[in-house]
Order: sequence, then C-alpha cells, then structure tokens
Amino acid sequence: MKKNLGKKNWIYPMPVLMIGTYGEDGTPDVMAAAWGGITLEDEITICIDTSHKTWANIAARKAFTVAFGTADRVAACDYLGLATGNRTPDKVAKSGLTVAKSEFVDAPVINELPLVLECKLVSMNDENCNVVGKIVNCAAEESAMTDGKPDAGKMKPICFDTCGHVYRIMGEVVADAFSVGKSLA
Repeated sequence: MKKNLGKKNWIYPMPVLMIGTYGEDGTPDVMAAAWGGITLEDEITICIDTSHKTWANIAARKAFTVAFGTADRVAACDYLGLATGNRTPDKVAKSGLTVAKSEFVDAPVINELPLVLECKLVSMNDENCNVVGKIVNCAAEESAMTDGKPDAGKMKPICFDTCGHVYRIMGEVVADAFSVGKSLA
C-alpha cells in the first residue's frame, strides 16, 4: 500500500548538471545544478536562481555548457555546488578541475568530465528561474564511448537523491529499451 506524502518534488534520476560560464573578466565559473533536463530535441532547460553568478554570466555571454558530474569527480562537483562564484571567483581552480574554451560557444568545457553539451541561450525567465539553451554541440571523450556513443557504464554519471541528500551512481543496464516490453505485446 502506498502512503500519501503530500506535494513533493521527488523525481529520479536528477542528474548532477555542471553549468560552465565565463565571468565578465573571462574567469571560468562552474556551478552544480540538479534541476534541469532536455525539453526539446535540441534544447535543455535548467533552473538557476537569479542570485547565482552563473545567471548573470549567461545573461551577459548568451552561452553556457552543461557537463555531467561523475563518480570519480564527485568531490569537485559537490564543491562547485557549495562554493559561490559571487564570493569565490577562483572556485574552478580550487576544485582541481581544469577548463578549455568551447569551439562552439562562449563558455568553458570542463576537461575532466567526459560529456558536455555546448549551448547558446534561447531564453531566461527570472520569474521561475528557467534558463533555456539550444544545444549546438555535444562532445564526449572517446574513452567514455562505446560504438561511437556515450556509455553511462564507462562515464559513471552521478545523480542527486533529493530524499537522502546523497549522490548515487548510474550506469547498470537492466534491460534493452524499446525491446523488453515486446514480450507483453
């Protein structure tokens, strides 16, 4: 029997999205965000509070990158979610991660995270904190791919568990999508 818990925002999985931007002076800034996802085939929507430096950076540069936190970099990803660019302008350097300039947008790519979406700003809504980006490129480390596609088992992306306030690892295959249900047809 299910127990009613009221209105909750518990959804699984909530990927740990690492949002990369440049500040006014060109300093890289990265923040962790859990509230976001693909909203069209070539668009991503992320909820970023308007008080974050990332919000101002995106508004100014009209671009951002989205990498995905991984198990092997969980401490650095968590730190980038804890530290604020408003008070710690060199937080990317302090995290131990390094960046390179995107070839497609005016934003940094985190070298140590294997998958990145490079996005141009579509819209920002300060009433609901939504930032919408058009994905203009997706890049993945070859070592994190199988048959030319990103492989979650190799990347070991993490997700945020809102109930337990922990990070969980993703990647284990349980069945083939668009196939396992055919046995019920």
